[in-house]
Amino acid sequence: VENMTLVTPSKWLKDLVGESFLRRYQTLVINNGVDTDVFYPKASEKSSFGISEDKFVILGVAAQFTPRKGLKYFLEIADKLDENSVIFLIGLNKKQLRSLPKNITGIERTENIEKLVEAYSMADVFVNPTLEDNFPTTNLEALACGTPVITFKTGGSPETVDNNTGIVVEKGDTEALLNAIEIIRKNGKEYYAKNCRKHVIENFDSNDKFREYIYLYKKGQVK
Repeated sequence: VENMTLVTPSKWLKDLVGESFLRRYQTLVINNGVDTDVFYPKASEKSSFGISEDKFVILGVAAQFTPRKGLKYFLEIADKLDENSVIFLIGLNKKQLRSLPKNITGIERTENIEKLVEAYSMADVFVNPTLEDNFPTTNLEALACGTPVITFKTGGSPETVDNNTGIVVEKGDTEALLNAIEIIRKNGKEYYAKNCRKHVIENFDSNDKFREYIYLYKKGQVK
């Protein structure tokens, strides 16, 4: 193909393209975005998810909790959390739900966006121990709902957060994950909430991303 411009959703993937046979093509980054009118901080009670209001809630979300989505790390940190903390996971299958320890609860994958927004909003921190990822939209959804994000240094996932909105830890480092959770707990969700929402609106709003594609097309940068 002689006339082609490549667009990647993360700098990480752009760098990989630069190492491949496609490197002779112009490559641009247009991040994934989220609808900030749909994902927003919504009044939500922990009790509606069967969780006591005084608990510190660690949320994880995946379409399916396959090994690459890091379920094993939630199980590992569950053993080391105090009695005031619980883990709530969305995207578990029936077998996984039956084998959870007492301080992990959850539901299967939900297509109910309103319920998902409520979960993001009620959580104290969103944890994404992903082992393979390009630019996870779940991070952006959580941030748009005012919830700080902790993620492994995996693919483009670190590109979704900054020091005011979350913490990035080395992939597979359970102790670092626990330390990051403790930092978020000590600072409190409200310390991050406004910055989280602002960060997404300024950098990852889906309407802005659509406009970037339209601008690219109309300016004729695709030769």
